[in-house]
Amino acid sequence: MADDEVQQNLIILAALLAGSQEANQLRIDHRNLHRMYLCRPQLLPNPRKDTAWQRLYLSENDRAYITTMGFDVKTFDYIVTHGFGQRWLAGPINRTDSSNSHGAPRPNARSLDTWGALGLILHYLNSTMREITLQEVFALIPSTVSRYITHGLPILLQTLRNMPDASIRWPEHLEEFQANSDLIVERHPALSGAFGSIDGLNLPVQTSADEDTENATYNGWKADHFISSVLVFSPQGLIISANINAPGSWHDSRVALPIYRQLEEDTPDGFYLVADTAFPRGARNIQDRIQAPLKSGQRFTGTAEQIEAQLEYNRQLLSFRQTAEWGNRAIQGSFGRLRVPLEADNANARGDLIEICVRLHNLRTRRVGVNQIAAVYIRQWTQTEEDILVWETFSDMHFKDQREKDRVARFHISAVIDE
Repeated sequence: MADDEVQQNLIILAALLAGSQEANQLRIDHRNLHRMYLCRPQLLPNPRKDTAWQRLYLSENDRAYITTMGFDVKTFDYIVTHGFGQRWLAGPINRTDSSNSHGAPRPNARSLDTWGALGLILHYLNSTMREITLQEVFALIPSTVSRYITHGLPILLQTLRNMPDASIRWPEHLEEFQANSDLIVERHPALSGAFGSIDGLNLPVQTSADEDTENATYNGWKADHFISSVLVFSPQGLIISANINAPGSWHDSRVALPIYRQLEEDTPDGFYLVADTAFPRGARNIQDRIQAPLKSGQRFTGTAEQIEAQLEYNRQLLSFRQTAEWGNRAIQGSFGRLRVPLEADNANARGDLIEICVRLHNLRTRRVGVNQIAAVYIRQWTQTEEDILVWETFSDMHFKDQREKDRVARFHISAVIDE
């Protein structure tokens, strides 16, 4: 009788254990249905061999590099060999699951070499795609993708800050102001003294649980949350001054204060920037240093010759001010990550990301030239109807639609299909 009771208890215990294991497996299966990442068994076994990234890298094809990373082969190699590669190999990568985070670096044990690391970061910056797509392209597990991007972005910023071609620099001598003005006058003869254009740039930001941050980033004019910046463009397409990462609730006049000081203290008499009609022109002491087209309905008097000269001057202001709009579009259009709502509660990381994109823009402009950007780069970024739609209307598109039409993700999908 006692043996029967023991056997019955063992059967019950076995049933309970089996039921517990089955319930646990059901929970795992349920989580897997909603999992938005890949594990090592679902990825190619070696991130340094036969991946989509390796195929792209070894192709050394300018069109492919420009489409996915925003640079031609020569400029990509230039970034690696002028500081990024050395910095990537110099220190250990921080991680929470290893005691070696502060020890000696082990570059041979890393999933990506220096070229792969830069490729990952540029893919991230130039696209709106999810990290799961980066996993597929580079054959990396989620934690490695996140850790490499977090480690690599500051390295890229340090590299760019030490590159003259990526510098953000206000003209220092009268000859530089005059050279910029001469370039503008070649196409706009009435704009003698103009040396650049200025405009605001609003980037979407996540909503914050912190009430103060939430209020600071809310832009009542646009009825959404933004981070504000003001950029100054030279006629060569370079950003020569920038105040970035200000709260979206700030008026452009407040964001532009450092630039107003440059106009007052570091700009020779007779030179000015061109702005949109709505852009604030600062205090009275610099109002002649920012010129803008006439407002709609604005009246002025004079002789017939004076009126015609004023109208011609106004037409040329309207034409040239579009260079700032073109510059802002070139930044947001090429760096898709700036169209993804930025972190609301990490101002330093957000500011670094924007600065990286601004400096990369200048590097591309100096290494390639604004005419080449317009003729070659933008042509690669606007090859299909979907590309053109994103380029021309991204500010009015839902974020979900931007991700669906992301050119970098579609490039790699197309590459797989063609194979």
